Amino acid sequence: MKNGSSQDPACSPLGPNRHFLRGLARAEAGAIIFSMPLLMTMEMWTLGTSVSSWHHALLLVISLPLLVGMSHVVGFEKTFCWKDDTIDAFVALAVGFMTSAVVLLLLGLIHAEMPFSEVLNTIEVQTIPASIGALLSQSQLGGQRDQEQERSSSYGGEMFLMAVGSLFLTFSVAPTEEILLIAHQMKHWQSILLSVFSLALMHAFVYAANFRGEEEIPDGLSHWRIFLRFTVTGYALALGICLFVLWIFGRMNGLAAGEIVSVIVVLGFPAAIGASAARLII
Repeated sequence: MKNGSSQDPACSPLGPNRHFLRGLARAEAGAIIFSMPLLMTMEMWTLGTSVSSWHHALLLVISLPLLVGMSHVVGFEKTFCWKDDTIDAFVALAVGFMTSAVVLLLLGLIHAEMPFSEVLNTIEVQTIPASIGALLSQSQLGGQRDQEQERSSSYGGEMFLMAVGSLFLTFSVAPTEEILLIAHQMKHWQSILLSVFSLALMHAFVYAANFRGEEEIPDGLSHWRIFLRFTVTGYALALGICLFVLWIFGRMNGLAAGEIVSVIVVLGFPAAIGASAARLII
């Protein structure tokens, strides 16, 4: 966790100082790096018109507590209380919005002839991954990346990190037509095997492979209980996030129940990888 071990009860406001400006520059770099694939994905451009405005607003509202939690765990500067985390979350949103707007404008993907609501929606859907990238800039681009950093080891904290990683990768592929095409071509037995493989890979990522940030098995818990408590629960969380993202993007419209399950399983594969990788990286 980026918060220092000594908490400041006074929670002094964050002023415009050198450290904040340096963190802001890192946030801008993180926003560009992490959002660039989506900024240049055709399906993401069409979401400005194909998704209703209230879905866009709901996505933005739900993303705010997620960004606040990310700021508390790892962000572009040190914070000392939830007020600071909330401020940083709004700063990350502003950085993500401006980054997305500038890049989309330079690429000619938004222009003066477009309706204002369409321009706003096109930028907004790109803002969420850009904001996540801005907050991830500390762990990935910060000067203290290789130093030992305190991080929440609580069960809720682990689930939160998994949700962040799952959402980020889900955002990257959910709008694409390939997800629907793959799900349509797969047989039922292939969907079942993909689910099993996703679970196995997710468990191996964290507890079998020798990666930086690898989780240690808590005392008193067997491997089986660890598998149920973290891997299975984390996979269920990833599938729930897939369901939400597919719904918010309107990707399930006109699909039968069996087809929806197949699409969720296909999207759950990168979502599971994102969930397990987040616990290793963040």
